[in-house]
Parts: sequence; C-alpha cells; structure tokens
Amino acid sequence: MIVPAYNEAASIADTIRSLQAQTAPPREIIVVDDCSTDATGDVARGLGTTVVRPRANTGSKAGAQTFALRHVRTPLTVAIDADTVLAPDALQRLLPAFDRPGVAAACGFVLPRRVRSVWERGRYVEYLFAFTFYKQLQEYYGKPLISSGCFSMYRTDALRAHGGWSSRTLAEDMDLTWILYEAGREVRFVPEAVCYPIEPPTFTLMRRQLRRWSHGFVQNVRLHWRGLLGVPYLRSAVAVAFWDATVAAGVYLVLLPILALLLASPWILLGYVIDAPAVLIPVIAGAARRGEVRRAVASIPAFFVLRTVNAVFFLRAVCAELLLGRSFRVYEKGH
Repeated sequence: MIVPAYNEAASIADTIRSLQAQTAPPREIIVVDDCSTDATGDVARGLGTTVVRPRANTGSKAGAQTFALRHVRTPLTVAIDADTVLAPDALQRLLPAFDRPGVAAACGFVLPRRVRSVWERGRYVEYLFAFTFYKQLQEYYGKPLISSGCFSMYRTDALRAHGGWSSRTLAEDMDLTWILYEAGREVRFVPEAVCYPIEPPTFTLMRRQLRRWSHGFVQNVRLHWRGLLGVPYLRSAVAVAFWDATVAAGVYLVLLPILALLLASPWILLGYVIDAPAVLIPVIAGAARRGEVRRAVASIPAFFVLRTVNAVFFLRAVCAELLLGRSFRVYEKGH
C-alpha cells in the first residue's frame, strides 16, 4: 500500500487503521511523508507503517507515489489517498480482477465519507450517479474512463514499466489509465470494493479540486488524443465527456439564460433540470441498495448547484489550456 501524504495528520490515522483491518491485509503500508510541516510522519510511524520522506516536497501526489514505488516488493501495489478509508473487504474484492493476466489496474466504488455541506451533498449524488450508471456502462465495454486516484490497485510491473505516476498533468490517475489502455492492458471496475474519501466541505476547497480536475482532464485529452483514436469505446467515452464539458456547458451557462431573456419565457430555464428523472433513477437505485434514499433525495438540489459550478470550471479550463495556451500546473490540495 502506498499512501501519499502532505499535512494529513488529522486524517491519516483513520486511513491506516482501515488498511490494517482489511479481510485481506496488506503485506506493507508505505506512507510517503512528503515533507509535511505537521505530525503526519509521527502519526503514521506510531501506527506501525513504513514511513519514507523525500529530501524535498515532490510537488504532487503523483511525485510522492512514484517516490515510494522503489520501496515496493510485492506483485500488486495499491495507491490510496491519506484522507480515504476502505470498507473492510475492499482489498479482497479487488484481488480477483487480477486473475486475468491482462489486467493492469482495478478500482472500486467511491462515496464521500461525510455528507453534510452543499458541496459534499452535491458530490455524493454525483458519485452515486457516476458509479451506479456511467462506471457500470464503462465496465460493460471493458473501458473504465479512470482508475480512481483515491483508491486503485495495480500490477507493480506495469507501474514500473511506465515510470510510475507522471506529474506532467494534474490528473495523474487519468493519465496512467489511458497509458495502460494505449499499451494494450486492461482496467477493471469492481463496484463491490468501496472506499470513502473526504470531499471538500467548503467552496474554497472545492474550487481548488475542480480547478485541478478540469485542467487535468483537458491536459490529458490534449496529450493522449492520438492514442485514444485507436482504442474502441474509450475514444467515444472521452469524446462524449469532452462534448459535455464544452458544448453542453456552454448551452447550460450561456444559451439557456439568453433564450429565457430574449423570449421572455422563464419556462426555458426548466432546461437546467429537464434531465432530473434520468439522474434520479440511477441515484435512487444506488442509494436504495445502501439504505440511503432519504439522504439522496435531500441532496439532489445540491447536485444541480455543483453541476453548474463544474461547468464554469471546465469551460475556463478549456479556454485557458486550448485557446489561450495558459496551462495550469500547480498542484493544489482540494481537501
């Protein structure tokens, strides 16, 4: 297990204890204390993990994870964020995916650990929708779009063959997933393997995360588009995602308000929620399996707030990265 950590003293103990409580316990837990200024290293060391510390801060989660890769001595490697806890059987659930020799990575179902603020509630619905519908569809076609950065398992030799996690984009998980596809390797999604990261509870923290995610997505599309053309289904999934982040976002943020004003018809604004039934069905289905229908229904309005904010950040990222040539490279913690 590799746990990259920078100033995570408040959350890393929960992460480590959830790893130590696994039904398929890891052989070793390696915590990368990436030159923290708090007690992250001391907390991790006190819980019996192996703590490694680079001479200088690596500048990104990708850098910290790759620094730790030299210390791995097992055929499988798990990368998990220092604010994420696992369901007790999460590792055991992922292991069978590697019975197929072509599988290089596998990821599980992601749900926020806390669902309180409007931003956490919006992300909760977003994850229920994505992992109950989109991710299941991607798994059906054998091409999950991303092996989630907060919790994924990899073949160690595949990681080493590609130099670990690259810091050339702000979305190292997407970059590595697409590299594996282009190399002819397989990636699996196992919905029974559940993890719970801490999502940004405030707009200040959500802004940092969305800025990183949106720029990282555009950077990866620009970097990989030629390679994606040769990967069936994946090229379609990326094209749809890029369309949604650009044209659909433009319609959502610009066209609908303009039409409502020009035609003096507030009914046009129903376009903001016209797809609500399509969102509600997989969300309620996913929540019902967890006994959380009331929480999901109460969080639906927050989802539409977050979706609007998402659209703003993705349009800004597209303009900056592709039109203005202003690539954003500073890794900011979003939680």
